[in-house]
Amino acid sequence: MKAVCWCGAGRVQVENVADPRITNSRDAIIRVKATAICGSDLHLFGGYIPSMEPGDILGHEFAGEVVEVGRKVENLKPGDRVVVPFTIACGSCFFCKRQLWSLCDNSNPNAKDLEALYGQSGSGLFGYSHLYGGYAGGQAEYVRVPFADVGPMKLPDAVSDEQAALLADVLPTGYMAAENCNIGPGDVVAVWGCGPVGLFAIKSAFWLGAERVVAIDRFEERLELARDFGGETLNYEEQDVFETLTELTHGRGPDGCIDAVGMEAHGTTLDAWYDRVKHSTYLATDRLHALRQAIHACRKGGSLSIPGVYGGFLDKVPFGAAFAKGLKIAMGQTHVHRYLKQLIDRVEQGFDPSHIISHRGRLEDAPGLYETFRDKAEACTKVVLQP
Repeated sequence: MKAVCWCGAGRVQVENVADPRITNSRDAIIRVKATAICGSDLHLFGGYIPSMEPGDILGHEFAGEVVEVGRKVENLKPGDRVVVPFTIACGSCFFCKRQLWSLCDNSNPNAKDLEALYGQSGSGLFGYSHLYGGYAGGQAEYVRVPFADVGPMKLPDAVSDEQAALLADVLPTGYMAAENCNIGPGDVVAVWGCGPVGLFAIKSAFWLGAERVVAIDRFEERLELARDFGGETLNYEEQDVFETLTELTHGRGPDGCIDAVGMEAHGTTLDAWYDRVKHSTYLATDRLHALRQAIHACRKGGSLSIPGVYGGFLDKVPFGAAFAKGLKIAMGQTHVHRYLKQLIDRVEQGFDPSHIISHRGRLEDAPGLYETFRDKAEACTKVVLQP
């Protein structure tokens, strides 16, 4: 089969690789009908996530059709259309039983490596380095899905394949980001980053009762999508973020702040340039300008939600400000399984997540589209591939 393979920092290519096969009685083989390039894939593309190996198959946002199931998979049959959560979960451990699916104890065969780095391991992830299990991803014609009796969810006819691919990660991630803000009626929420996760966090914040959402970015095509979802927009290259948010909230600050940027943040202030210098000279693992800004801007007693991925040890975090203001902080990989049913219902009832897609292509187009998405060229906001 054909698959998109990582070949080193800044290089991917489409290769012919062996077809996946059933290796466990709880496996399923899925024929991929739609797969997306995620902002997290760009971290891999840039070489920022350790333990990638040449030939690793990328992709964790995908949907498709079941072609084969293991003997213990009774909930699926060949021909079923499914979306597959990017987090792999066993369904029976301490964390899965508490719906903390991305913290599964049993799905990462390389848990000891992650424990050495972070203290404990989360779940395995599709196409996201050997630290997270070394699982082949879904930017391929076929993919093996472990624990298929737990993860994949059947799709109604009204949900298209490309809509379903966005249900595998970015839509649930945006929803959990908003939920982590403890939003109440009349709240003002600020969202840093109007990529796919930020855009869905904006929409989700309104679903959860926010009165106003302020979207922060510098690319007009992304700010326009934020306005489509009801957000007020702030271009950080043209306005001072802290002063503007303070003014918009009558001196109080946003009730909830969402950092949907993560480890590759950009900015125009001195700390952003400091991050870029340290990052480029390998003296820092992450650029965290957006996180600092969100902590600084959030109101006293407010909530800080961090769906943006961070990978290492963070420098110059204003933790004293977070403590002094009594901020409630929530973060982590998304518990996709928890949200899929309600979000599929919203799509079936008329919400179209594919509105954010700007570029479509075949697997063969992946190398060029990775560069386009990374460079934010051609007003690229989201890429979906069809094998």
